[in-house]
Amino acid sequence: MLVDTDPSTVRNSPIDGERGADSPNAPQPAAHPHGPSKPPPAPRRASAFSALRSRNHQLWFAGQSISLAAMWMQSVALGWVVYELTSSQFALGAITFARMIPTVFLMLPAGVIADRMSRRGLLMATKVAMMACAGVLAVLAATGALQTWHIAVVSLALGIAMSFDAPTRQALIVEMVDDRRDLPSAIALNSMVFNLARVVGPAIGGIVLATLGAAWCFGLNAAGYVAVIVALLLMRLPKSPVATRHEPLREQLATGLRYVAQSTPIRTIVILVGVTSLLGLAYITLLPVFAADVLRTGKTGLGALNTAVGAGAVAGSLVVAATGSSRRKGLILSAGSLLFPSAILVFALSRSLTLSIASLAVVGFGFITQNSTCNTLVQSLVPDGLRGRVMAVFMLMIYGAVPFGSLLAGGLGELLGPRGALLATAGPCLAFAFGVIIFVPDLRRLDL
Repeated sequence: MLVDTDPSTVRNSPIDGERGADSPNAPQPAAHPHGPSKPPPAPRRASAFSALRSRNHQLWFAGQSISLAAMWMQSVALGWVVYELTSSQFALGAITFARMIPTVFLMLPAGVIADRMSRRGLLMATKVAMMACAGVLAVLAATGALQTWHIAVVSLALGIAMSFDAPTRQALIVEMVDDRRDLPSAIALNSMVFNLARVVGPAIGGIVLATLGAAWCFGLNAAGYVAVIVALLLMRLPKSPVATRHEPLREQLATGLRYVAQSTPIRTIVILVGVTSLLGLAYITLLPVFAADVLRTGKTGLGALNTAVGAGAVAGSLVVAATGSSRRKGLILSAGSLLFPSAILVFALSRSLTLSIASLAVVGFGFITQNSTCNTLVQSLVPDGLRGRVMAVFMLMIYGAVPFGSLLAGGLGELLGPRGALLATAGPCLAFAFGVIIFVPDLRRLDL
């Protein structure tokens, strides 16, 4: 494993710095000259919601709750509008491709930039850009001028903003908690608020879409970004642990990539997340097709299917948060990696709305159980000076694989039908998860 030699990164590392302080071999405090000192207070045990003790994370939690619910309203409306305009499964995949392809080229350099400058400032800039994208969609939809190519261009611009948003947001989470032991709680709560919004947002979005139209969904999303921008402005953050060295961007990027490549657990986690995103998330692209043509439930049914995924994901987030102090995170990760594709296979074969909703709830539970645990393990292993770059690699495997997975899903949907497309993608995803468990047993035994 590559060892970062910057003293600041070693000092701030959750492995070398904070855990080392609790080591039985760590230096002990000197005895008090006037007698024995009072025993130190018992160590505080992190709980599921312990990150909310931090004021900064309270602000983030509140702002994100509003902004993400509005974002999911837009997501439901956008998928429906594209399918309504084109009647093409491939077009659904192409729009997702346009939104996600910038991450392939920009996310790794964005991780270097997140290690070089104020992460709060960079994150605020991305939120303003995303708000502008939603505003453009709202105006075009309200005036009746919205066309598929407009959506593609706005999606491309949104993807550029997302490339900088994702690694910066993940790296900033550590700065939002007052106690590093609350990091697993913070990561799980961020997943929970994302997926709680996925429960509320599509449900409201389906109603707003059916009664008021897509323009309202886009406009409410634009307004929702105000909440998270205000939250960022109100935070009192410590000075960001940005890199003090000034190597060229290419060299700093290479340092981050070497760290990932030489760390067996991080490397395996990154590959697992990439395969899951490429093959497992194909179902998201095809949900409008299942709602319209397979289950024949219409706009409201599409909202219900998205809500089911979100409800399961919220449950998964609560489980991950509640087990934050568990030393069986590798086992939890393995269980989630098997559960996620298995439930997609059930959904693909379902002909009942009830079974489809139930299986999608399990899909959400398994996905979040896997990915939140992966996030926690990576954040716990990486030193602060490399956090932006390593999290950029981690997020790239999610965002960067999605555009190709979406094209694959759309193409297979046209060729094999929506059911066949999910069987052809979820099956190999499940096989890969079994392969990781069998051939990389050390990951299953991780006890951080």
